[in-house]
Amino acid sequence: MLLLRLALLCSALLPAALLAAPQDFGRAKVEARQHVYHDRNEIGDAYCGCTWQWAGRSGGRVDLAGCGYRIRAQPNRAQRIEWEHIVPASSFGRQRQCWQQGGRAHCTATDPVFSAMEADLHNLTPVVGEVNADRSNYDFGMLPGVPPRHGQCDVRVDFAGRTMQPPAAFRGQIARTYFYMADRYDLRLAPAQQRLLMAWHRQHPVSAWERERNQRIQVRMGHGNLFVTGEREWQLHHRNSREGLISSLPSATTPPVSAQPAPAHGNRNSRIYHLPDCPGYTAMADRNRVLFTSAAAAEAAGYRKALNCP
Repeated sequence: MLLLRLALLCSALLPAALLAAPQDFGRAKVEARQHVYHDRNEIGDAYCGCTWQWAGRSGGRVDLAGCGYRIRAQPNRAQRIEWEHIVPASSFGRQRQCWQQGGRAHCTATDPVFSAMEADLHNLTPVVGEVNADRSNYDFGMLPGVPPRHGQCDVRVDFAGRTMQPPAAFRGQIARTYFYMADRYDLRLAPAQQRLLMAWHRQHPVSAWERERNQRIQVRMGHGNLFVTGEREWQLHHRNSREGLISSLPSATTPPVSAQPAPAHGNRNSRIYHLPDCPGYTAMADRNRVLFTSAAAAEAAGYRKALNCP
């Protein structure tokens, strides 16, 4: 705890630009494993309480038998840990203009606000992959008439109604994460959704782990979730602080699209980018491809040029 307090003090003294906040979703998962959830794999994931063994840079192999989990439909994803956006990427992405112009890949490549939201550690949690898939981008809600379909994992999913009921122990954290994301990035929440989240916030106070998690993330990102610390309270029709917004509008001197450099294709796994005249420009899988407007933009994001490029 002494080391954590010293780290928090240092983070308060450093400018935000000097802090090690992750710049993209791939890096955020690694940061979350190394600095936030490194000792939580034997405690269990947020949805099912399943423990796991870390594997690779940010993944894990789930002990399904140990938590009484029953595979519903996807054995491969059920056996691995994945990183869940508590507020789904599509939910905050659809409120950005970039999503209308090309979906998630276009937002990742062109919109720094979307990239910040996608990599925000406060919004990430490790979960059983099949449950991550079944939740999809559904809203959270109460489903008293829907039976559980994942063994002893206490989640319920209404696929037709596109709704998921999370376990009671996780509902307070979900609410405070939604408040944080909406407040920081100026997201819209429907009044009915606000009322449900406000009820969950009251019914499920901040736990010791949620408080510890918030402190760990604050060290990495330079700011905490004020709805966890109690410094900020959500009210119906809350007025958002918009503290996470930065301008994504082009300047008056931005050249027309036809004069822009050819786009670069980055591989989110290898952190290598290819240009149109590189052999691997179209070879990578869509799920690994990150689009950049130029080689300079790719390098600014921490990617390096492929060695087989001319």
